[in-house]
Amino acid sequence: MAAELTAHQLIAQHRPTLDQALESIRTRAYWSPHPEHPKAYGENGSLDAAAGKAAFDALLGTRLDLGQPGTDDWTGGETSPYGIELGVTYPHADIDVLLPAMRAGQRAWRDAGAEMRAVVCLEILKRISDRTHEFAHAVMHTSGQAFMMAFQAGGPHAQDRGLEAVAYAYVEQVRTPDTAEWTKPQGKRDPLALTKTFKPVPRGIAMVIGCNTFPTWNGYPGLFASLATGNAVLVKPHPRAVLPLALTVQVARQVLAEAGFDPNLVALTAEHPDEGIAKTLAVRPEIRIIDYTGSTSFGDWLEANARQAQVYTEKAGVNTVLVESTDDYKGMLSNLAFSLSLYSGQMCTTPQNLLIPRDGISTDQGPKSYDEVVADLARSVDGLLGDDARANALLGAIVNPDVKARLEAAASLGEVALASREITNPDFPGAVVRTPVVVKLDGAKPDAEAAYMSECFGPVSFAVAVDSAADAVDLLRRTIRDKGAMTVGAYTTSEEVEQAVEEACLEECAQLSLNLTGGVYVNQTAAFSDFHGSGGNAAANAALCDGAFVANRFRVVEVRREA
Repeated sequence: MAAELTAHQLIAQHRPTLDQALESIRTRAYWSPHPEHPKAYGENGSLDAAAGKAAFDALLGTRLDLGQPGTDDWTGGETSPYGIELGVTYPHADIDVLLPAMRAGQRAWRDAGAEMRAVVCLEILKRISDRTHEFAHAVMHTSGQAFMMAFQAGGPHAQDRGLEAVAYAYVEQVRTPDTAEWTKPQGKRDPLALTKTFKPVPRGIAMVIGCNTFPTWNGYPGLFASLATGNAVLVKPHPRAVLPLALTVQVARQVLAEAGFDPNLVALTAEHPDEGIAKTLAVRPEIRIIDYTGSTSFGDWLEANARQAQVYTEKAGVNTVLVESTDDYKGMLSNLAFSLSLYSGQMCTTPQNLLIPRDGISTDQGPKSYDEVVADLARSVDGLLGDDARANALLGAIVNPDVKARLEAAASLGEVALASREITNPDFPGAVVRTPVVVKLDGAKPDAEAAYMSECFGPVSFAVAVDSAADAVDLLRRTIRDKGAMTVGAYTTSEEVEQAVEEACLEECAQLSLNLTGGVYVNQTAAFSDFHGSGGNAAANAALCDGAFVANRFRVVEVRREA
């Protein structure tokens, strides 16, 4: 096929961005090429707010035909957590037709080389970025995120994570030179001389199993890491969050075709209700890489059964914050209140357990008892969410009935320090909006342990009374070891306690945030600088993003010739 986008054009346009990404992952400094503010869009081909909303509205009730081979039916059925039916239908694939079609284009994609693959990926990301307003509505109405969070996390932050994966993939592929001249002296005899070539070779077809809560943010790292390393990518979205990833596949196919490659290198497999095709696909011999975000049970199943594939999982953990002392009591409470409230606690990084010594903590406002700390935190959350308009903008909507059921059940687990309340969203009366619940538990009691040592995904937090800072560190260590953690936080003015917490996190391999009292929160990470997860505890076997996340998506094949 004739390429509309030449290698020269793509490299000229995107190589500077790639170089800056490479420099950023080296220095870990702040950088993003994707604007966070909605008003930054509307020029140079990007959609402004009105055009993005109109583009989203135009999708409702339509059939999204991606032009894929093997389409045997159409499926859909997404209903927004905000109470509206999307009515979009997607291609249902005959896998026995689609998978061979995806493999057909891999040779040319492999032979294109690391740089060409990288700049094609960057062109895909650029076009997605231009449609950030449209994607934001798609993320909002499939995940339940409030608009601004859907815009930022589902747009520029997701795009950053995709670009970060491309940068890491490029680094790992060019680590080995393309060619080498090898000469071994043989004394008086002629030296041995070989010409060697080295080529990154993809594993095969990669599958991305999307999640309901962050379809693009969690989906883009695996998608772009696999594509940039030469693999075809099959996207299996969550049945309640198809649209954002379907639009992503649409853009990717368009760019691949314009660059002269087979568009079937990226394809979508939507499923009928209760079809459960992920299990079937996961053990197909053609599927050689799997990226998954979701429940621990299915993640464990994938790791145990998809033996032919390299499996990257982000599962569940019990995130903990240790509160021992602080020199900014008001800032600590404000920071924690925001962390507990953001997106109704429906983030894999939201703190669940707050470990507080039963004898209280020292603060810049004097000693505070355990009861005072918990009551003050409850007041801080109430103050943050007291205005319904602001509450809706922070909380979003409850993503599914299971979260609502866990929230309602939590009140029976202990003394309720902060009761959840219902909030009405005037723009979307069908949305289920709830404020967080905070429950007091005694860490020494076995029945309490059953609660706080289990993940309770959603706007539920436990204020766990412990005997001392040392006991808190021991419990923190055991929680990470037994249940895993995506994030750990601690507040302390004691160098000894800080060192103990840091050592526990180093030994158990968990990412730690200390004494956050400003505008950075324990449940947020920045691409190019922060690692999301560690890959070293039970919550996830991979980190977003490091060399290990990309290096095993390809192998290097060597060819030796006599010089």
